[in-house]
Amino acid sequence: MTSTVSLSDATPPLSGAGAPPSPEAWAAAFAVALPYRAFLDRHATPDQRERWNGFHRRVELSAEQRALLAGFTRRMPVLVLSGAWCGDCVNQCPIFDHFAEAAPAIDLRLLDRDALPEIAAHLKVCGGQRVPVVAFLSEDFTPIMFYGDRTLSAYRLAAMQLGTSCPTGAVPPPSDAIAAVVADWLDQFERVHHILRLSARLRQKHGD
Repeated sequence: MTSTVSLSDATPPLSGAGAPPSPEAWAAAFAVALPYRAFLDRHATPDQRERWNGFHRRVELSAEQRALLAGFTRRMPVLVLSGAWCGDCVNQCPIFDHFAEAAPAIDLRLLDRDALPEIAAHLKVCGGQRVPVVAFLSEDFTPIMFYGDRTLSAYRLAAMQLGTSCPTGAVPPPSDAIAAVVADWLDQFERVHHILRLSARLRQKHGD
């Protein structure tokens, strides 16, 4: 179910071994990444799709959370390194789709972990290629922040119920645990929006 895409025709090569991707490389990666449902159409088996859909139905945003997201004004490209097979992605990535539905300013794309190794290499956690990892980008594709692979609440749940290995997503978390992870992720999205909204460089370049 994994596809590999080359950036050789879309962007110049990285300037050296280990050099971080340029904004142009991030833009090219974002361009080949897929919207939420298109990602599942491309990469998920029917069983995996049902797990994602089942978790998606269990995510609920409060009125206050929806109002907060609706107030986002600065475009926020969000690139999620993910895997349709990964339980951590099952139990977190649908949250991002709810955020994007509530906030038109959020431009959400998902990238299969193995599609662009030259990008994935810069999204490692503790030296490993874990998923999901979120790259928050500016309008001109300058990286703002990377965050993953689980929030603190998700780690607490994993330690309590499933151990430290990556779950399959077959055992759904309780509702209060979902709400805690939603709140954790919303804190990160809100923080990035404030960074973008208050950036003098972006305001000068793109306006308020």
